[in-house]
Amino acid sequence: MSTTPQCWLTDMDGVLVREEHALPGAAEFLQALSDRQRPFLVLTNNSIFTPRDLAARLARSGLIVPEESIWTSALATAAFLHDQLPGGSAYVIGEAGLTTALHHVGYTLTDVGPDFVVLGETRTYSFEAITKAIRLILGGARFIATNPDVSGPSAEGPLPATGSVAALITKATGREPYFVGKPNPMMFRSAMNRIDAHSEGTVMIGDRMDTDVVAGIEAGLETILVLTGSTTREEIERYPFRPSRVFESIADVIELV
Repeated sequence: MSTTPQCWLTDMDGVLVREEHALPGAAEFLQALSDRQRPFLVLTNNSIFTPRDLAARLARSGLIVPEESIWTSALATAAFLHDQLPGGSAYVIGEAGLTTALHHVGYTLTDVGPDFVVLGETRTYSFEAITKAIRLILGGARFIATNPDVSGPSAEGPLPATGSVAALITKATGREPYFVGKPNPMMFRSAMNRIDAHSEGTVMIGDRMDTDVVAGIEAGLETILVLTGSTTREEIERYPFRPSRVFESIADVIELV
């Protein structure tokens, strides 16, 4: 990294927080971005929560992030649909993070002849809603999903997530969804548009090789992998691509801001 990065994108879980607790150095890293007036966004594939919800969650962990500095797969999906078909309609399986984002870009939510079926994350997937989605897709609605993550964490253990339910719908319809969230670099490009960033001056920090790093590379960004999440140093060797840098934690990144 020859010059000081001007803009920063960072994953949330595994980089800044883990199980509702701030990771060492996270508060100082965010403070450094603020002090040096670096544009940044905190990214998450989670489409359940609104940025306001997530800002409150981070605040409970002791991390102060304004809601306008949070970019979710739901917001990226809404931006994508607005670009594709402004003022369209969608049948949505999801929660407030997704429905709010779609309303905000002027989408109508309906179960009658929608342009799109949009699948997001929800804590309670309804078989009735999934059945309706299948019938609407077979009737001609285009199939969009916020992210391909197949499971998510809970206190009781893994929960099926968007990718698993998308696979069920694909089996029933023969239609593959278009996934907007990571590892689709589209999510990073929409994030950069949000803060007027350019790829050559932007860094992506993540904890996963198969989502954060590969999408960052495909979006033309410098990439930093931190080892406080789901990837160990040994696992890096299994992949045919490399992050620009590897650090033990976000605390080691502060000096680059």
